[in-house]
Amino acid sequence: MNIASAEFVKGIIGTDPILKEKHAQIAFVGRSNVGKSSVINSIVMRKDLVKSSSMPGKTREINFFLINKKFYFVDLPGYGFARMGAKGAEKIRKLILWYLGSREAVVSFVVLIVDSVVKPMPYDKEMADILRAENIPFVVVANKIDRLNQTERSHNLKAIESQLGAVALPYSARTHKGREELLGTIARAIK
Repeated sequence: MNIASAEFVKGIIGTDPILKEKHAQIAFVGRSNVGKSSVINSIVMRKDLVKSSSMPGKTREINFFLINKKFYFVDLPGYGFARMGAKGAEKIRKLILWYLGSREAVVSFVVLIVDSVVKPMPYDKEMADILRAENIPFVVVANKIDRLNQTERSHNLKAIESQLGAVALPYSARTHKGREELLGTIARAIK
């Protein structure tokens, strides 16, 4: 798959006509500061399409990006950010669960991003279980593998796969390692 165009369309925090459009929706979800924005930017080969921040919890709405004028990449807020406070974290959690489970959105596929350095957290396991319960196909992407040596990478990928019950695609948003494999996975999912 070749990405020829990518543009921000809008951010939403609830019901919106964009949810019912005919375009496939590929959602990106993961813990705060796991690199969701960086992974999307890496896939589209642009540094600034999705705004990223070193401060976790920056994304607070569901952001839609039109790709090749044919489908959406949907950037969901990061879950599990403790400094946001219990109320803020629960609000984000409910927004994610609403998007994935309300049937208002037509979610075609989910890219569940985990940090390969710190391995999965209970929130990541919960998200994988939710996706299975909702019958939403997904791929686990283990981001930040460029920060690990070969032994650490192998060990951590096995731990991720064991804990989440799914094969993990090794990925580096910085070096673009795994980009072609992820694009191929997305292309197969939306056909």
